[in-house]
Amino acid sequence: MKKVEAIIRLEMLDDVKNALEAENIVSMSVSEIRGRGRQKGAKLMWRGDEYVREFVPKTKIELVVRDEDVAKVVKIIRETAHTGNVGDGKIFVLAVEEVIRVRTGETGESAL
Repeated sequence: MKKVEAIIRLEMLDDVKNALEAENIVSMSVSEIRGRGRQKGAKLMWRGDEYVREFVPKTKIELVVRDEDVAKVVKIIRETAHTGNVGDGKIFVLAVEEVIRVRTGETGESAL
């Protein structure tokens, strides 16, 4: 099992969620976060003045999936969240040692 964490633009969440649901990937956690990458924030204009927003609002999606679904999930997120502009985000894939469903006590992939 793997955990896929994707940090994407706020406005791309619905598109990514719908694309994942179309492939029957429905379990996920979503958080609103703030962060910065290589661009070190964003330059914005307000009333003729330029200012830097050091930490840009983003969305983090977290999914735990079977090993065989990782490539499909990563491809869906990458293709759906892609705009070609700086700040499109990052995808991280991490190993998951164990999953336990609190309600039933099921473990492993059956707990997904």
